[in-house]
Parts: sequence; C-alpha cells; structure tokens
Amino acid sequence: MSMEESLVKVIGERYRQVLERIEETAQRAGRPAGSVRLVVVTKTQPLDVVRQAAAAGVEILGENYADEAVSKIDSLKDDYDVEWHMIGHVQSRKADLVARYFTMIHSLDSLKLARRLDRFCAQAGRRLPALLECNIGGEASKYGFPAADERLWPDLLSEFEQIARLPHLRLRGLMAMPPYALDPERARPHFQHLCRLRQFLVEHLPEVDWSELSMGTSVDYRVAVEEGATYVRIGTAIVGPRPSQH
Repeated sequence: MSMEESLVKVIGERYRQVLERIEETAQRAGRPAGSVRLVVVTKTQPLDVVRQAAAAGVEILGENYADEAVSKIDSLKDDYDVEWHMIGHVQSRKADLVARYFTMIHSLDSLKLARRLDRFCAQAGRRLPALLECNIGGEASKYGFPAADERLWPDLLSEFEQIARLPHLRLRGLMAMPPYALDPERARPHFQHLCRLRQFLVEHLPEVDWSELSMGTSVDYRVAVEEGATYVRIGTAIVGPRPSQH
C-alpha cells in the first residue's frame, strides 16, 4: 500500500468513526437517523490531503478562504462529486467566488455581503443556500450578527427580513461558533442560546426557512448534536492538525 493509499484509509476510518458517533449521539437524543450532516473542514490543508479526503468518501468539504478553496475546487471537480461549503468570513471582494463556486455558505454575516452575493448569484444564474452567522458569545474577535443579548434580538429582524427577500439567496438557518473551550460542556449554553434564537425567528419571521443549525467542531460536536445541530464542522479529528495558519 502506497503512502497516499494509507492516508486515504486513515482519513476514511476517522470519517466513518465520527459519522458513527454523530448517529449514536443523535439516536440517544431522540433524533431521526440522518438528521445531522458532517462538514469536513479542510482550510489551509494542502491539496493532496483534500484529495485524500475526497477519495475516502467525504461528501462535504468546508473551506474558510475563497481563493484557496477555488484552486482546490478546480483541481478536484473532474474527479470527485463533493459539496463545497464556505464556513469562514467572506470579504466583500471575494463574494463573486463564493457565488460561483460554493454549494452553500454558512457564514453570511452582514446585509452588505448578502446583497453582493445576491448580485453575483444573479449573474451566475443560481440561487445560493445560506446560513446567517450569529455572534452568540459577544466576542469582539468573532464575526456575525450581534446575538449575544436576547433583549436585542428584535433589532435583527429588519436586516434578516431584507436578506430573506433577496431572490438569489435561500436562507436555510443559522450558524455560530461559541467561545473556545477545551471542555465541550462549556459550549452547551451557547448552543442552547442559538436554538432559542432560531425559535424567536420562527415566531417572528415564519415565512423563512430556519431549519438548519450549523454548530459544533472537533471538540464539542457531540454536545452540538444533542442540542439540535443539523451541520457539524469537523477538521482536526478527521484530517489531522492544520499545517499552517493564515
């Protein structure tokens, strides 16, 4: 077995193990089978690792940087049928790349970006599924709509409604990343907070689809599944540590 075949096997085994843990956790929480999808995060991973993940059967790949992702997408598009999800902050000048290349965006964090994406999606002749990124921990270092203070949630409704009306975006729900902690239980209150926000939006903007919740990483994905995540974003536990940081 070659080195590459060996790495494909290792990634495949990790991937299946995580899928099994997700399903076990969902079942214990009384959730139906297949209700949680796994996004394998490959940001800053070299192309050969991403190729090995695709060869191992990974169905959804998550990227944070549009330029980096586009080169990977172009390199793999003829060989593998995978979904590419944008999960990182998108600079306005990169909105055209997201509109043309990605299956879904988890990190829609402003009305300005939504309008740009809508315009570029119109030019590309497509409608892009999108999740609204919400800053639920009140961290200045995090992007996202300010959602830490429940008393201010009504202030979000106008912008969310305007985004929902954009014809070339399709709102599907919410995304959040809680403050980092080694103890996964410390993330639980933040996941519950995002669930309450979704319920608030269901009541106040019922015409919008709020069915998806993207939350949970390698550290805390089991807790996220228990609290209702429909997407979990896992990198290190499957493809190993990132070789570099942007």
